[in-house]
Amino acid sequence: MMTTDNLATEFETFQGELKSFILRMTASAQDAEDIVQETFIKAHSKIDTFRGESSLKTWVFAIASNLTKDMLRAKQRWPENVTDICREAALSNEVFFQQAMQIRQTSPQGKFEIKEHISFCFTCVSKSLPLEQHLALLLKEVYGFKVKEIAEIIDQSDDMVKYYLRVARSKMIEVFDHRCSLINKEGVCYQCTELNGIFNPKQKEQEELVKIKMVRDAEKSSKEELFALRMQILQELDPFESDAAELQLHHLEHNRQVMEKHLTERQ
Repeated sequence: MMTTDNLATEFETFQGELKSFILRMTASAQDAEDIVQETFIKAHSKIDTFRGESSLKTWVFAIASNLTKDMLRAKQRWPENVTDICREAALSNEVFFQQAMQIRQTSPQGKFEIKEHISFCFTCVSKSLPLEQHLALLLKEVYGFKVKEIAEIIDQSDDMVKYYLRVARSKMIEVFDHRCSLINKEGVCYQCTELNGIFNPKQKEQEELVKIKMVRDAEKSSKEELFALRMQILQELDPFESDAAELQLHHLEHNRQVMEKHLTERQ
């Protein structure tokens, strides 16, 4: 039988994953902090309902997913060209770049790395997916849950989860194939290398790019394989603990504010 003491101990083992999952759903570090705390409180109060039919991690992720859905359901999804919109806003925002450069120069988590920005970019663009597809895709491709576990977490059938995954994968492959210049030389987005030039002016761009398997294999890999390599980058990075965390979280907060303003003005 699960006790509250056991809950606290086990919760700590996957708290970092839970927090990064919520961040990638909400694009808000503060919301991620709040929902993790609310999830633990709710799990603690309902621990007597946990029957062990699934893992505790699956059960807790289900609580967190419901809380996240409640927060996001009334909000509009972001457009696929979110990075274009936010780039234009950043170019006219001197304070954003001043603060970013201050972080870059003074913070131990202020490095700029292209692989970190690849992860950041996916966080923003994937918010264009319908909510259930977004949840399913992250749970499967980044956090390694099985279809049956995802079905329990989002309260859907196995077949519906498979449908969400198929459609979400296809959409993200299509978006990045058209947009990302790292995997398609005709892609329209060069922000990874553009920002690298700003934050690492002495660093040789091509030397950094060849360190990334997705970039090295772009010409010989299928679109599906390139998508898998992009997901591998997300799996390996903790957006709260990496060497680039503070800089990227600053950038993400900027994008969140820009998109909230943009979507409000469109109503």
